[in-house]
Amino acid sequence: MKRLRYEDQGLDGVDAAILDVLIENARVSIADLARRVGLSPPSVSERLKRLEEARVITGYSIAVDPAALGLPIAAWIRVRPLPGELTRVVTILQALPEIVECDRITGEDCFLAKAHLRSVEDLEALLDEVIPYATTNTSIIQSSPVPRRLPIVPRKERGAA
Repeated sequence: MKRLRYEDQGLDGVDAAILDVLIENARVSIADLARRVGLSPPSVSERLKRLEEARVITGYSIAVDPAALGLPIAAWIRVRPLPGELTRVVTILQALPEIVECDRITGEDCFLAKAHLRSVEDLEALLDEVIPYATTNTSIIQSSPVPRRLPIVPRKERGAA
């Protein structure tokens, strides 16, 4: 199984370089990517295919400024479902388009969800969808001193097999 190549060891230098370039600009052409990592375009295409099959690369996307879309309010919402309501709360969170990400977490709360909204009134309406089935604790985001970024790309240590 090709996936095993990446599970127990870091990426080789070329795969790591490919990821570094894609993190910088996911729209880079195969020809430019090949030039930047010192391989032929067919070799880079094959490596990309293997990285995708191994789920090291799970997609290509763009970054959008929610405020520029008219969504100036961002909030983190901690959610603790009432007894027996976990599945219903998951369904509600999945159906709310304002929720842009949600993780199941350890600790007193079960979920941490991020929402982008037009107004505090819209935040209140969103919370009204959840609170019959869960308790919430909401924090409005003032600023983001560390913007969302991808994790560092681990590499094989020198001399590793």
